[in-house]
Amino acid sequence: MLRWLTAGESHGPQLTVVIEGLPAGLAISEDDLRRDLARRQGGHGRGGRQKIETDFARIVSGVRGGFTIGSPVTLVLENKDHVNWTAEMTASTEGFAPKPVTRLRPGHADLAGALKYGHTDVRNVLERSSARETATRVAAGGVARKLLGHFGVEILSFTQSIGRTDIGFDGVDPDTVTVEDIEASPVRCPDPEASRRMVADIDEVGERGDTLGGTFRIIARGVPLGLGSYVHWDRKLDGRLAQAVLSINAIKGVEFGAGFEGSARPGSEFHDQIDYEGGKFRHLTNRAGGLTGGVTNGEPIDLRVAIKPISTMKKPMQSIDLKTKEKVEAHYERSDVCVVPAAGVIGEAVVALTLADAFLEKFGGDSMAELERNYRSYMESIAG
Repeated sequence: MLRWLTAGESHGPQLTVVIEGLPAGLAISEDDLRRDLARRQGGHGRGGRQKIETDFARIVSGVRGGFTIGSPVTLVLENKDHVNWTAEMTASTEGFAPKPVTRLRPGHADLAGALKYGHTDVRNVLERSSARETATRVAAGGVARKLLGHFGVEILSFTQSIGRTDIGFDGVDPDTVTVEDIEASPVRCPDPEASRRMVADIDEVGERGDTLGGTFRIIARGVPLGLGSYVHWDRKLDGRLAQAVLSINAIKGVEFGAGFEGSARPGSEFHDQIDYEGGKFRHLTNRAGGLTGGVTNGEPIDLRVAIKPISTMKKPMQSIDLKTKEKVEAHYERSDVCVVPAAGVIGEAVVALTLADAFLEKFGGDSMAELERNYRSYMESIAG
């Protein structure tokens, strides 16, 4: 029902995302997308690129008079740093040929991408595999968030750990944590003491020219029961959410609810007991993370995501030159120290896009009015 496609390179002139399948009549503006794009650029430990770019998504199709019209929505984000990289991004103009990048970075897509596509210049790989592409996902996610918000769905994220500092699964109540608590921290961690330790750890590691990874949680509150399906493997919503989150650069793991920690418990201490109160079913706990059998069960969706330390480091690791096969230091251009806080914002975006797809799949409708009727009818049918 909802499809989206991104295009563009890290230092090219622009990034583009096309979103297809949105109903007509959704109110959306460029201002709706500003906040998330700014949050993606923030967080203690970000590098110099964020001082150059001020991401702004320009709507160039699919919206008229502030409302979607049913046709594909196209968003364009200018790369302001492109003017500083015109020579490097020009393959050959009037005899000019930029020096190719051949020093491979451990942990990056450099080696696998170059060998797969037959490239002798790693820039052909790193420009597209760069996390710069995630700005388009955040812009598209802002549109999906606006759709879901119309039906009372709220999506937020917070940092659970950076390096060895971890507030744990029970360190924050996902039902009551507020956006204000999260965004007040420079690392988006709502625990003030842990936040201070994380900042100190980032500074210490940065001074050594190294990088830090960690984990973040994504919470979706107000999600209706019944999104997704158990009848086929590719319709299970937890699988679709996991794939979306794992597609983000540097993500190496995802769990729902108690996840790995809960796997060590007996079933009687893991499974969420079912209750009936106030005319509706509910669960007394949420160790399943809001999904059972691939279907939303009415509780908040709760994912924990692990992101590795980024692979471009100021103090490069030892590696191999793609062309000469000799030992060299890995290529270095510019680097963040820690991207965990920003990765949470990107996670919110892909979760919003996946939930919006499942929402439209469940309730259908070519217009917001039709979608609202279908939604109301279903919610009334499962109440009481």
